[in-house]
Amino acid sequence: MASRLLLARARLRLARSARRFARAEQGATAVEFALVAIPFLMLIFAIIELGLVFLVSITLESAVIDAGRTIRTGEVQTAGSDAAAFKTAVCNRMNWLGSRCTTALRLDVRTFADYSTGTTSATDGTVPTTMSWNPGTSGSIVLVRAYYTWPLITPLLNTGLQTSNGQRIIYAATSFTNEPYDQ
Repeated sequence: MASRLLLARARLRLARSARRFARAEQGATAVEFALVAIPFLMLIFAIIELGLVFLVSITLESAVIDAGRTIRTGEVQTAGSDAAAFKTAVCNRMNWLGSRCTTALRLDVRTFADYSTGTTSATDGTVPTTMSWNPGTSGSIVLVRAYYTWPLITPLLNTGLQTSNGQRIIYAATSFTNEPYDQ
């Protein structure tokens, strides 16, 4: 009989504690924040990283167009510049990226007989294995393509944006006819 009485008292205490716990609201805000904080922070980091990818893309496009102007006007050809000097010129226009540009950037400069034979699209999201350096002569049709590998950090973007081993291949191209610089 005493054991039944002790068991009943224990159940009563447990029921009172459970009711008191259910009514308590002191830690509700902390629990709600803990549930919402992780997805919220992941979303914020994804937005920041996506913004960086767009910033690198716009910077690369601008740098390729600006550096391509030196080919178009014949400055590269008359100075006898090579592919490394042109790559340095592109990286100098992307100087906010620091020294990473020289290892992450690949450039392909080719000439074509006419605009319909040159291809400007990166179809499979990979960097071609063979790069060319042919800035052409006066009146040549030139295609400059740049491939920049940008590492992705946010897990959400890794699945949606990655094109190669956790990295995004950022692509920019410009095509033009060289000016008559040798006259």
